[in-house]
Amino acid sequence: MMIIDTLTSPVILFFVLGFVAAALKSDLSIPEAFAKAMSIYLMAAIGLKGGVEVANSGVTAEVAAAALAGLALSFLLPVIAFALLRQFGGLSKVDAGAVAAHYGSVSVVTFVTAKEILTGQGLGPAGYMVAVLALMETPAIISGLMLARRGDKDASEKSSTPWHEVLTNASVMILVGSFIIGIVAGSDGFAPIKPLFDTGFRGVLCLFLLDMGLIAARRLMQSRKMNLRLVSLAIVIPSLNGAIGTFVGTLVGLDVASAATLGILAASASYIAVPAAMRLALPKADPGIYLSMSLGVTFPFNIIFGISIFAAFAKAIG
Repeated sequence: MMIIDTLTSPVILFFVLGFVAAALKSDLSIPEAFAKAMSIYLMAAIGLKGGVEVANSGVTAEVAAAALAGLALSFLLPVIAFALLRQFGGLSKVDAGAVAAHYGSVSVVTFVTAKEILTGQGLGPAGYMVAVLALMETPAIISGLMLARRGDKDASEKSSTPWHEVLTNASVMILVGSFIIGIVAGSDGFAPIKPLFDTGFRGVLCLFLLDMGLIAARRLMQSRKMNLRLVSLAIVIPSLNGAIGTFVGTLVGLDVASAATLGILAASASYIAVPAAMRLALPKADPGIYLSMSLGVTFPFNIIFGISIFAAFAKAIG
């Protein structure tokens, strides 16, 4: 029932609507300026809510261990994905970097679904895992951008320090800056602006994914780059990432449910924050590839199979 509820949610169905509309060659479109405004809004909202979660959970030794593990995974998993996408997927450096960023970041919907399923099985994860989810949003974007722009002469000319360009990128600044604001403000400070950044979030997300569906289908039909190798990698990469995440969670001393959740976070591929960031930071990257892989293949795989697989793995090694 949870799987059906997730796959029939308005958020997913708006993406399907956009994809189908483009496939049918409809003239439906979202103005570019409005699309960029939605990207900025979504990243600001995700950062703010993530910061508030961290402020509420506080920092203990267990929280710190989970947070550090999550940060390390988010930074390093894109490197593995990038190598696989370049060597076996045959993607360009820009496309491989954009896709790799998706596979180092996280899917909020996958996390929420996993939490509900695990709790129903008596394996409710610790509450601080929501904070780990928030912390894993941004590092993968930084890694993906660095991988995509490594050795780029034009990019290096813009700044003498590659780190400066990456860390001051508009998308990273919005995510990190709003995350810090959320920590400083806390629940009390967030309350007055909650109607805008919380209540309205899901509606804007629906429109954003409608636009992403339109772009993904149109780019996919134009590029013809999706093939069996990329579809296979959209299953192999999350499977590998999930196994690594579950093992790392167990290694740092998390309980079985939280270790399984860390594995699920590592396996999930972002289709909210990272597409918004890539649209601003790497406009030459093909949404038809990274959205088709993350949302079209990896998301349903994780919902239907991945959650159970990583929960079983956590039990086995825990």
